[in-house]
Amino acid sequence: MKYVTLTLTFLFGAFMIFGGVNHFRTPAMYEPFFADSLPKTALIYASGVLEIVIGLLVFIPGFRHWGTLGILALMLAFFPLHLLDVFSDTPAVGSHQAAIYRLVMQFVLIGWAWYIYRANRPQTA
Repeated sequence: MKYVTLTLTFLFGAFMIFGGVNHFRTPAMYEPFFADSLPKTALIYASGVLEIVIGLLVFIPGFRHWGTLGILALMLAFFPLHLLDVFSDTPAVGSHQAAIYRLVMQFVLIGWAWYIYRANRPQTA
């Protein structure tokens, strides 16, 4: 079970790194998630750096707990965005069907993040 948990942790870390790098490769993809009144480019790049750092933390044993906590916090923070997208006239992810799918996937990602966070908590004496 330990290897399954570690594999799930590393997979999510890699997923976060890939997502963070993608903020720099295709920043336009993330623009619809931000209001026009906000500095979109700066926020896209900053969130990309944050995702990369959090993803890298899960690969460092002494920081793994903090990395998984960061992943959980981000997944919870993204939830309202995806919920609002379902009810938007013009969903950021494209269609209403895609927005519903993305919201369902967000529940899966939150569950996954919760699992790896709980599994990687520091052991108390």
